[in-house]
Amino acid sequence: MSEFLLYALWPFQFPFMTTAMLVAVLVAVPTALLSCFLVLKGWSLMGDAVSHAVLPGVVLAYLAGLPFGIGAFIAGMVCAISVGYLKENSRIKEDTVMGVVFAGLFGLGIVLITAFPTDVHLDHILFGNILGVTPDGLVQTAVIGVLVTVIIVLRWRDLMLFTFDPQQAGAIGLNTRLLHYGLLALLSLAIVAALSAVGIVLVVALLVAPGAIAFLLTRRFGVMLLLAATISTLCSLIGIYLSFFLDSAPAPTIVLLLTLVFITVFAATTRKPAVV
Repeated sequence: MSEFLLYALWPFQFPFMTTAMLVAVLVAVPTALLSCFLVLKGWSLMGDAVSHAVLPGVVLAYLAGLPFGIGAFIAGMVCAISVGYLKENSRIKEDTVMGVVFAGLFGLGIVLITAFPTDVHLDHILFGNILGVTPDGLVQTAVIGVLVTVIIVLRWRDLMLFTFDPQQAGAIGLNTRLLHYGLLALLSLAIVAALSAVGIVLVVALLVAPGAIAFLLTRRFGVMLLLAATISTLCSLIGIYLSFFLDSAPAPTIVLLLTLVFITVFAATTRKPAVV
């Protein structure tokens, strides 16, 4: 029994594992909270668009000698604002605009990497390197993750009303434009926080799956937020733990767990609707 316990606790003897789990929690909570708004507002593709669009910002920030987070945030906001402008000034549907914008910006990022070779490994940008997060990266993730979480906790009722009924939100005096772009700014910040941990591609799962799972389990938005954050955190911690023994990459393992949970919950709730 003692040997089994020592074996089970083996991963916690390595500092990089405990750091990775801390980073995972700092990323899982804000992205899970945002996923609830994205799922209910039909903005799941927006998370995909913004996450891919930050690539040219990362490359340009590297070339300018600036922190990656600054470039990623600016690029994310450019993508979000561009989508809004094109949607309001054309007959093209929003999902089509998102696809065009994020594909174009992602392609620009690949071209920039090819034209200006850097010391930054592309795989780390696309898929993350949670086991190799630096102290500076940990601080950046912590600051942004806590900031996004606090803002959502303080303003979740306003954001909820804007998500369900923007007209009603405007009628009672809420600044819907501020809420719109504020939500997009929070999305961009959350992606910046997750950049070093799970990368551009896999952050999409963290911005969609927790909210989708919680949506199947409850009809109350407050409960949905709590469920999404709890599910995302547990899957992130368990995924990193299992990756140690499976000798697999942590980020894909986390995403696979979230997918399995979604399939399980979907199968269960199709027989019995959520009543929480």
